[in-house]
Amino acid sequence: MNYLADVRALARKDLLLELRARDTLPSMLLFVVAVFVVFHFALPAGSSDRAASGLLWVAIVFTALLGLGRAFVPEREQRVLDALVLAPCDRSAIWLAKSIATFAFLGAAEVVALPVFALFFHGLSWSTVAGVALADVGICTVGTFVGATAVVTRARELLLPLLFLPLAIPLVIGGVGASVVDAPGRYLAFLGLYDVLFALLCWAAFEYVVVE
Repeated sequence: MNYLADVRALARKDLLLELRARDTLPSMLLFVVAVFVVFHFALPAGSSDRAASGLLWVAIVFTALLGLGRAFVPEREQRVLDALVLAPCDRSAIWLAKSIATFAFLGAAEVVALPVFALFFHGLSWSTVAGVALADVGICTVGTFVGATAVVTRARELLLPLLFLPLAIPLVIGGVGASVVDAPGRYLAFLGLYDVLFALLCWAAFEYVVVE
């Protein structure tokens, strides 16, 4: 119960900071909508659904990267990351709370962005929505872990995408597959398996990352 209370308090802190500052969510929302508008006019008429689905997942990954790049900015600017590490709580609670907050920001951006995509690119299937939800879990858990690794380096703006994008390739493959095939079950199962495996790995390894 103490662990869940710590996670809730840390996640609440991040959500309240975003509500007050309005830094992360507006930038993510404007970016993803702008990308869809550009893709709408850049793609030739009659482009395939497969091409449109690929562009959707590219936009989601880079929008998430924008949010992940700012995930640890408040702690870095206020120099409180060391205090969080030294706090009398399980250090994995920091990772889980950050993942939850990032998931909330990304989900809020997608609530607006997905209808825009459906308007521009011939609708939206239930399997695409399910794939986005599952991929968001993987993006936020892995991305938060990588963000914590990169935030302590001088080249954090360069290191974060270099570490995160290769790990996001399976999510893009699973998401595109779930969006374009008639029987998306195996791709959705693949995304779910990715989420479980990498969430466990990040949860177990986060303590060693922040200590080092």
